Amino acid sequence: MDLDFWWLLVIPVAFALGWMASRHDLKALLSESANLPRSYFRGLNFLLNEQPDKAIDAFIEVAKLDPETVELHFALGNLFRRRGETDRAIRVHQNLLSRPDLPVNERDHALYELGQDYLKAGMLDRAEETFVSLQSGDHAQGAQRALLTIYEIEKDWNRSIETARHLESMGAGSLDLEIAQFHCELAQEALQQKKPDEARRQLERALKANPQNVRATILGGDVDAASGAFEAALAQWRRVEEQNPAYLPLVAEKVMKAYEALGHAEDGAQLLTEWVDAYSSNDLLDVAYKYVAALRGADAAHVLARTQMQKSPNLAGMSRLLEAQQAAAEEPRRSEIELMRSLLQQRTKNLPRYTCQNCGFRARLFYWQCPGCSGWETYAPRRVEPVPASN
Repeated sequence: MDLDFWWLLVIPVAFALGWMASRHDLKALLSESANLPRSYFRGLNFLLNEQPDKAIDAFIEVAKLDPETVELHFALGNLFRRRGETDRAIRVHQNLLSRPDLPVNERDHALYELGQDYLKAGMLDRAEETFVSLQSGDHAQGAQRALLTIYEIEKDWNRSIETARHLESMGAGSLDLEIAQFHCELAQEALQQKKPDEARRQLERALKANPQNVRATILGGDVDAASGAFEAALAQWRRVEEQNPAYLPLVAEKVMKAYEALGHAEDGAQLLTEWVDAYSSNDLLDVAYKYVAALRGADAAHVLARTQMQKSPNLAGMSRLLEAQQAAAEEPRRSEIELMRSLLQQRTKNLPRYTCQNCGFRARLFYWQCPGCSGWETYAPRRVEPVPASN
């Protein structure tokens, strides 16, 4: 009985205390809200309704009424930068940094945002100077990533490697894929400057960072071929099949030229025919068809094109098959095929594209680094035919 009695007292008291606490929190929230200018809420409403221009005007009014609103200044600066008004974003963040009483963490935040403003405006020297000053704190890793972006834009590959390694030491995860590509860029420069030994050193470092880096293998073959060592070059390029056969179209023409230089063009044509049969690819077929037609005749090229079209029907393959049929046909059939092929080529001339798997950017040439999102190895090494949208 005594226990039940005490529970009857405890439950109402607990309920009353909870009700009083909630009332206190509600009063505090209403008090804080009452202290905020109406322009602040108008700005939020404009943002929610995707009206950034009106939101900026409202937030500017708030900033004038209450200059101490640091977070609002950050939001305002970011809005300016997103709109491309980098000069106004820079002024906002510079004004924040001019405050003598700004806490250290807020100062670092302002520096980081200012660096982003400079980067967006293309003022790379100022951006670099700003990010370099952020060696510690919550924004240090973000600053190093921004520095890496700057060095990639400037094609300063040695500093890119140093910064990537520094990022790894800060816990950013493995950047071996990117580091291998930076070494490949240095090797490419050395090859253009006719420094084969330096190119080989850089390629060794690239493969040490990422043993599956196909580009380093391809460039290794290029270095050997440039010095006339075609057997060694072929050994390098044929390794691509082991690493990733999807990249074989990038070396097909190189392989055939090397076999021709060695006086074994037929062996090269046979190898390409085997590749086409094992890995269906229009790009491989284009190279193989040309050399098979030259070495074995139009009939052999026709068989090759027809077989691949049966295995993997597509517009580019159809164009190649019509070319083979045209070569073997007689008048007036040849003229009819030429007309069909001409119409098909007009339809497909701009269809095949290399497509970035990260951002979807399409390009007519293959890139190791996407021009759209700057990602490395994001392009599939084969062209694709976009599927037209249905009505």
